[in-house]
Amino acid sequence: MRQYKTYLFDFDYTLVDSSNGIVMCFRHVLDKHGYKNVDDRAIKRTIGMTLDDAFALLTGVSGREVLVSYRKEYVAKADVCMSDNTILFSEVTNVLQALKQQGSKIGVISTKYRYRIMEFVNRHFPAGFFDIVVGGEDVSKAKPSPEGVWYAMKQLNSDTRDCLYVGDSVIDAQTAQAAALDFVGVLHGSTTREELLAYPHIAIIDDLGTIRVK
Repeated sequence: MRQYKTYLFDFDYTLVDSSNGIVMCFRHVLDKHGYKNVDDRAIKRTIGMTLDDAFALLTGVSGREVLVSYRKEYVAKADVCMSDNTILFSEVTNVLQALKQQGSKIGVISTKYRYRIMEFVNRHFPAGFFDIVVGGEDVSKAKPSPEGVWYAMKQLNSDTRDCLYVGDSVIDAQTAQAAALDFVGVLHGSTTREELLAYPHIAIIDDLGTIRVK
């Protein structure tokens, strides 16, 4: 795999396994409001969506006010338990360090709130380790809109020829396609190889170790 000047990563199920924390927070809200028949697999399949879209899918609710209230309850629970129930995938630190050592810039583009990402990042990496982190509160349109990717590329003075986007979900594949970036899909999450193969890609990999330039 060729070397790029900029590597942009999704967060959940790409760099970290936050599924335990996410399920815990969804379950807190869903059980409270009587949605006890939603299984963990269905919840995990929503990872990468905005919270409003995920709750709409899981509950069938379409009312904006109700979805906003569910989101707020989720966020309050996540403030307490999310970072403690999130872990780095085993290869991530070595891969990111190798990319930085070769002179590449690295960033995160996520629907997750930036402050939540930074809460975790600050526990595990030195200050300023990532060149940019773009969270859900930093954009007007969430992925698969390319807004966050384009913002990051502008801040990092990158262009599409020298930027790779790495993610685990169909939403990530659609984001890369919309931004006209090369895409690598990683099979850390609940999205299958077959689902990712339907979108433009340069590789679908089992873990991030493959993208390290030798």
